[in-house]
Parts: sequence; C-alpha cells; structure tokens
Amino acid sequence: MLNATLPYLLHLFSLYQSIVPCSVPEQLPANTVDSQQYLGEWYFIAAVSHREADIREYRAMDNVLFTVEETAKNTLLMTGHVRIGENCINQTWIYHIRPERDDLEVEGRPQRRTLLWSGKWVNCSDCIIVQEVEPPVDSTGTEDSLNRHMLYARQSDVDSEMVTAFLKNLACHNMSASVKLPQEKGCCRCHGHLG
Repeated sequence: MLNATLPYLLHLFSLYQSIVPCSVPEQLPANTVDSQQYLGEWYFIAAVSHREADIREYRAMDNVLFTVEETAKNTLLMTGHVRIGENCINQTWIYHIRPERDDLEVEGRPQRRTLLWSGKWVNCSDCIIVQEVEPPVDSTGTEDSLNRHMLYARQSDVDSEMVTAFLKNLACHNMSASVKLPQEKGCCRCHGHLG
C-alpha cells in the first residue's frame, strides 16, 4: 500500500513546493544600510551550507563573540574571540563598504562576497544573517567553492525556535549541512551572557 501511495505523496509535496516556494530573507545592502546599528557585540550562533566542508571549521568551536568597530569611514574591523576547548583565539578581519557594491569586501579576499540578510527571516530583530560566497575555483566549475550562511545574535541565549527557523529556511534551499555552537564553556571576552 505504501508503495502505491508514495509516488502520489511525493507528487503532492512537489506541487506544494511549486505553489509555496522557499522564502528568502530581506537583503541588507551594505552600501545603503546604516552600519552604525551593526557595531558592537554579536554572538555566533549557527552556520549552514550545502557542504560539510564549508562549515567544518566551526565544529571545534564552543562559542564565539564578535566585536564590530568602525575604524575609518566605510571600514569595519571585526574581531572574533573564539573558544576552542580550553583555549581562546582572537582573529580579526577588515571589511570595506564600497559605494558600488551591495556586499562587504573582505580585505585580502577580493573574490569573496559577504552579504547581509535581515534576522527577521528567522523572527529575530536582534539577529543578522551573514552569507559568504566564493566563485568556483576554476572557470569550468558550476558550483561556488564556498557558500555558507551564519546566524549572529546580540545575545548568546537565543530562542531555539529562531535557530530552528534558520535551519529549516535554509534546508528549503537545499542547505542541510549545519552546526550550532554548543556555548557550554565560558566565552573568552563576555560582558554578561556566557562567562
């Protein structure tokens, strides 16, 4: 009986997806958004991609607190305070906001596009989704060499429904490799929530 109904159910599901397609978040163009509202502290909550390789490096992390500062006009310094086991590692990235581009340009990685998306897509007004994309390694490639989405929040203890919405929304776009940072140990530089 299941063999007879399975094709019918799959057809109904594909029909449903064609009628109700995957939702997409609202892009926050880097060249028009007020960057001042994104300065300060952000907790890295989760990451999703098509491939495990794009998010593998996050599996070793317990928690990450980022600080974002404006160091010059249209230049942002992002410092990550990363907890891996009992160790704390600090990393920095410099991002440039270019008037002709809707993404952030990462210093030293001109091929990488860093796109900003509204956290409202996951019902979180104090969240932001950052997408990092790099083109195929060679000119004959059809799949981006990197494509991952990362969820950041102003607090470390976000509602699990927000994380679930993040994972489900991206799963609808065939992104099923995911990691949620456990946040079980004290963070390396916290002002309240974890350590």
